[in-house]
Amino acid sequence: MSFELPTETAEVIDKDAIALLRFSADDVLTDPAAIQQRRHDAERATSLGNNYQGKLDIYFKTAEGAVKRVYTTVWATHHEYLTLKAGITLPLRAIIGFDFY
Repeated sequence: MSFELPTETAEVIDKDAIALLRFSADDVLTDPAAIQQRRHDAERATSLGNNYQGKLDIYFKTAEGAVKRVYTTVWATHHEYLTLKAGITLPLRAIIGFDFY
């Protein structure tokens, strides 16, 4: 599965700003294959963060429909959310995709 990430239109934010955002109860992805790929990528991002302290870009959408991008380390993948560096959480349902360098 491959799709284009909104690299040019996403607003870059600091991870600490995520706590101030609202997220929709609905998943931003509708395709079951894309949702499965997102889970796989989330697990990969966690391995990168835990094994190498590596950072990556995460693209996500707020409840208002704004697309954001954050450059951070992922520490854990849970059933419904990610834990980022500094204990910040991000709902998986809001994530459009990951950009591994």
